[in-house]
Amino acid sequence: MRQTVSLPKVDTRQPLARLLAARRTVREFAARPIEFSAFAALLWAAQGVTAQEGLRTAPSAGALYPLELYTVTGDGVRELPAGVYRYQPDRHALQPLIDGDQRAALAEAALGQAWLAEAAAVLVMTAFYRRTARKYRERAVQYVHLEAGHAAQNVCLMAVTLGLGAATVGAFDDAGVQRLLVLTDEEQPLYLLPVGPVAG
Repeated sequence: MRQTVSLPKVDTRQPLARLLAARRTVREFAARPIEFSAFAALLWAAQGVTAQEGLRTAPSAGALYPLELYTVTGDGVRELPAGVYRYQPDRHALQPLIDGDQRAALAEAALGQAWLAEAAAVLVMTAFYRRTARKYRERAVQYVHLEAGHAAQNVCLMAVTLGLGAATVGAFDDAGVQRLLVLTDEEQPLYLLPVGPVAG
């Protein structure tokens, strides 16, 4: 048996290494709003278009893009009325869906995790598996979940860049989130991503 191979020390002064080292799950948020431009950057990090042919910030199997991104906000984002919105990557715009602050209802659907309602906003990532299944059949679920992980990490790293906190939450009642966002049965919620200023 060969001996263990020691690796060279990583230079954590490099920009990406600094972001990775600083990324932490944040569950306590300060009660102050975030800038609209910072919020836009978080959405773009998850699913923003980066090329004329429609390529996005997160890799997608076959460039089929099964993910959808919603945001549930209260008074935590400057210049944005409280409500539920759907992010439109091709236009880098928000489509209003439901008026009013739904964060408490979302926290209840997340098995009563009340701290979610304290975030400036909660990004909700959903998926249409059929978009990927048309090409990749039984591998589609795995590919969609990989893509969701890529997009969520993008959000977390952008949050660090902006001096904000973020968390990734998978504990929620699927049907409860579907009802709240008025999703069809074909669209499955995958991730809740609360974001906001870090408390303290």
